[in-house]
Amino acid sequence: MLLVFRRRRRKRREALRREAPPRPEPEEALRPPAPEESEEAPAPEEEKAPAAEPPAEAEVEEVRPEEVEPEPVAEEELVPEEAPVVPPEEREAAPEIEEVPEEPKVSLFERMRQGLSKTQASLVGRIDTLLRGRKEIDADLIEDLEEILITADLGMKTTQDLVAVLEERLDRNELADGEAVRSAMQEELTRRLEEQACGPLDLDAARPFVLMVVGVNGVGKTTTIGKLARQFKNEGRSVILGAGDTFRAAASEQLAIWGERSGVEVIRHSEGADPAAVAFDAAKAAVARKADVLILDTAGRLHTKANLMEELKKIRRVLDREIPGAPHETLLVLDATTGQNALNQAKLFSEAVAVSGIALTKLDGTAKGGIVVAISNELKLPVRYIGIGEGVEDLRPFDPAMFAAALFDRE
Repeated sequence: MLLVFRRRRRKRREALRREAPPRPEPEEALRPPAPEESEEAPAPEEEKAPAAEPPAEAEVEEVRPEEVEPEPVAEEELVPEEAPVVPPEEREAAPEIEEVPEEPKVSLFERMRQGLSKTQASLVGRIDTLLRGRKEIDADLIEDLEEILITADLGMKTTQDLVAVLEERLDRNELADGEAVRSAMQEELTRRLEEQACGPLDLDAARPFVLMVVGVNGVGKTTTIGKLARQFKNEGRSVILGAGDTFRAAASEQLAIWGERSGVEVIRHSEGADPAAVAFDAAKAAVARKADVLILDTAGRLHTKANLMEELKKIRRVLDREIPGAPHETLLVLDATTGQNALNQAKLFSEAVAVSGIALTKLDGTAKGGIVVAISNELKLPVRYIGIGEGVEDLRPFDPAMFAAALFDRE
């Protein structure tokens, strides 16, 4: 029976071969032979031969382009939608935001006037109120004016000097009305400020130019040094900072941060070190590196402590030994908000370390800006810098005429 079954199957396959087309399909050519046909040797050899012929390979290559066709179509759809539409809108929107800065529109005079607004209200504003509607200028008005000047921290001596000048003009009939009194006040304040004015620091007078900064704690010494270093650096000068405040915790670290911001080198020792040793190393470094400016910070101290003031004298001696003539400028930093106390500090520091200039900070936060006139008139010291804001450029070289004009300016 097995032989009969095999013969029937063999006849059936032969009949199918006769009816099938001569070229086999690619699927059949690639399909492995059935397990039942492997027993017969001649049949598999005849079926394998057409599978290796080139027609089968040609048909396989025709299938590949059909699979790759969707890729170029997708690229053509993405390019026109994204490229021309989005980037131009973004490029046009950016300049509109950047071209609206408000700071350049504010002039230096306007910035000065804004910084002195509290002092202007306390001094000139009260003077205008006193003079408004007064048809006659008499001794009573001069007396009221004297009270305003004293409470505006112009100091007793400066106030008496100004009142004496006004009384002389009144006797000569030069003060006909309130406007004449106002003009006379502005002229006298400007004249007293200009008498001691000596312009900005002459950094080309020596190389390195040594600037020693002194003052009590909390007046803004370190911040003033950082702002000056940035300004000098922006002028193209090489600057070295000496962290001589070794008593206050983290004082040298604070100065080091300013040094990093300004891109200048900071010479410092560990906390509690001898400030004179810091001054010595800073002077050596400034000479070796051929720096243009050396700014030395010093420890903030009470002006009533004699031993601490003696240490400032020691620092001066060390600087002068290493760099003859140094320090070329001793800048005393005062806080304008302290009023008459700032005047007392200036007196005692001047006696101890021969102060040659004043930097008056925080004028924008006080109504006691009249202390500027008191310092110039009583101590005969030039005001080098005034601080009218928090920004680096808000530490301005003092201009007496602009200062007085900003105080008496009418909006």
